[in-house]
Amino acid sequence: MKQKIIIRVQMTCEKCRIKAMKIASNTNGVISVAVEGSDKDHLVVIGEGVDSANLTGSLRKKLSYGAAILSVEEVKEKEKPAEEKEKPNNPEEHALVFHQYPPVPMFYEVVYDPDPSFCSIL
Repeated sequence: MKQKIIIRVQMTCEKCRIKAMKIASNTNGVISVAVEGSDKDHLVVIGEGVDSANLTGSLRKKLSYGAAILSVEEVKEKEKPAEEKEKPNNPEEHALVFHQYPPVPMFYEVVYDPDPSFCSIL
């Protein structure tokens, strides 16, 4: 079950934001981390099986700032319309490939010296 956790953390500088994001991203089960809010004080964590209380506690401990859980909600994946699911793949659509330039042929020529010289300092 994917869940979206929003935690309010007092982050006053960019260094604090980066540190909070590193702490959150190192937690087991975290898929993505983002900073949102008008003051950029909301840490949005999306993950599967993430312990929100443990994450908040580690943020409080390592940042020495107040951190509070604002919301924990389940993330519902967007379903594709039924039209796209039932549409078969047409191989003719993918068969036409146009190149902007024709490929350049490569020519190789082997040159033999009829009178080889054994001197290496020519």
